[in-house]
Amino acid sequence: MQLLDTAAPKPPTGGRGAAAPAVTAPAHGRWQRIKAARWSYVYLAPLMALLLTFVVYPIFGSLAYAFYRWNGIGSPGDYVGLDNFRQIAHDAIFWRAVGHTFVYAIVVVPVQLLIALVLALTLNNRKLRFASFYRTLFFLPVVTSPAVVGVIVQLMLSNFGDSLNRWLLDAHLIGRPVDWLGNPKIALGIIILVGVWQTLGYNLVYFLAGLQTIPEEVYEAARIDGAGRLRTFTHITVPLLRPVGLMIVILAFIGSFQVFDLVQVLTGGGPYFGTEVVNTYIYHLAFGGNQATATEPNVGLASAASFFYGLLLIGFSVLQVLLFRSLAKRRATGRA
Repeated sequence: MQLLDTAAPKPPTGGRGAAAPAVTAPAHGRWQRIKAARWSYVYLAPLMALLLTFVVYPIFGSLAYAFYRWNGIGSPGDYVGLDNFRQIAHDAIFWRAVGHTFVYAIVVVPVQLLIALVLALTLNNRKLRFASFYRTLFFLPVVTSPAVVGVIVQLMLSNFGDSLNRWLLDAHLIGRPVDWLGNPKIALGIIILVGVWQTLGYNLVYFLAGLQTIPEEVYEAARIDGAGRLRTFTHITVPLLRPVGLMIVILAFIGSFQVFDLVQVLTGGGPYFGTEVVNTYIYHLAFGGNQATATEPNVGLASAASFFYGLLLIGFSVLQVLLFRSLAKRRATGRA
């Protein structure tokens, strides 16, 4: 027995010299997990098919056209290489359109998010009567087509613009009649105001969803401790809403950069490119001219502009994510 004990010593069970426990392989492999969640993939398949058909394929298809000078009729045959990209990079109108798009996004997003957050805090109050009615009322512009909204606003400003000017003149708010959609600065401001109102419902719903994930017990504990509304908002609501809020900011900027319908219907990018945004610029390149010029359609140039603008948006989105991560790390370091 002693020889057997010395010949087969038992491994140590503790201490610094103890052997590390063996890592066992997972009971189910990757294919087993996929098989277990097969119905989830079945449900996602239609969406993925639509995404590949109407998003991914057009992106790569338009990239192929970007190397040709082509008016959209027949097959592209005039290969120009990178000339379309060079022309876009040196086009002052393109960069002016980029500037208008960024101005629209930088103004619309903060104003819209502030209003949406205030409304969400108000509508999330359980004591508020008819809260569902108010939520529906604020969300109605979202389900209305932006083109329809643009047509109605244009009719109001064109048909009733003289009456509005007369009221403002009688109130001594202006010194002379205003051409609401003929002045580039005023027209861009009107587009911004309509954009804030028309897409407000999206961010309102997002903020409401985020607020409803905060447990009510946290607010009750804060009230018991004597915290007021302002302190509760800054120390409870804002920190717990921050992860959702960062995603809302990113989605709001991406949506604002895609503005097209309102501009096309209200001003068509005019007057004299004063409200031209990138999407209307690409549209006019692909289908020929705008209110100021009448040019031949060039699908290849439009594809190059679209791809070039896509790279700018990707870079801006990556910059947003890196900035938010840096801020989150600074807050975590400060708390530590």
